[in-house]
Amino acid sequence: MNKSRAYLSLVIISIVWGTTYLAMRIGVTSFPPFLFSGIRHVTAGILVWLFLIFTKKKISLTSRDIAIQCIPGVLMLALGNGTIGWAEKYIPSGLAALIVSIMPVYMVLINLTLDKGKSHINWKIILGLLLGCAGIVLIFKDNLSDLGEAKYLTGVLITFAASLSWAIGTIFMKRNKTNTDSMVNIAIQLCSGGLILLLASPFLDNLHELKTITSESIWSLLYLILFGSLLCYLCYSYAIKHLPVGLVSVYAYINPFIAVILGYVWFQERITWTTAIAFITTLTGVFWINKGYKVKMAS
Repeated sequence: MNKSRAYLSLVIISIVWGTTYLAMRIGVTSFPPFLFSGIRHVTAGILVWLFLIFTKKKISLTSRDIAIQCIPGVLMLALGNGTIGWAEKYIPSGLAALIVSIMPVYMVLINLTLDKGKSHINWKIILGLLLGCAGIVLIFKDNLSDLGEAKYLTGVLITFAASLSWAIGTIFMKRNKTNTDSMVNIAIQLCSGGLILLLASPFLDNLHELKTITSESIWSLLYLILFGSLLCYLCYSYAIKHLPVGLVSVYAYINPFIAVILGYVWFQERITWTTAIAFITTLTGVFWINKGYKVKMAS
């Protein structure tokens, strides 16, 4: 039963998280990005706490338990998800999703580094790395002139760093399990990541944007709270607990496809044959790295 629910959770995050790139892009068009993401995660975290109180869930926590859950909260939600929201003020949502599609590569490489000495890098991993690098080059082939713009380039670099931070947080969460209830863990992660973003907002946001918030940004915030944070983060935590990390990271194969299509339909973001080839090349690289990593783990 756990496996069936885990696979269902994986299907949900594969589809719904693909829509969140567009929702974030809509939200930050008129809403300060760090404040936007901070409100999103803290609100979702409070809703989880209220659910725990309403259901009279017995909560037993130590300072170590809290610290272990705060680390992925900061890495994944503040430094990962929150900074991508800022980046999407300056780069297309589809491009952000394509860059994040390299995240499973980070996860496999980090695991290889942590498991150093247990086995060796095989030809499948090397092929995957080469294809992944080729995909990244192709992603920017049509956008070389845009990279000359400081904010665009910063948005790209921030997105690469954000996906790395998410990968590190995921692996930390997988390797540092606690006996605390999963809902309690999620509440701590959401609140800790959200609070960091709220604390950063006065220093990094232009709070004058609060005067011009649109109804579309408000609706996107509500969507992200209920579906992007509550539903999907619950599903992600459940999937990462019951399935291998390499398998869970397959959602990153599907998210970019959905994000690119929605970005094209909603914002008329450019899709070229180069974009399509880059997408296929990058995800083929991720496929071979994961395949090679599974061989490594079995050996």
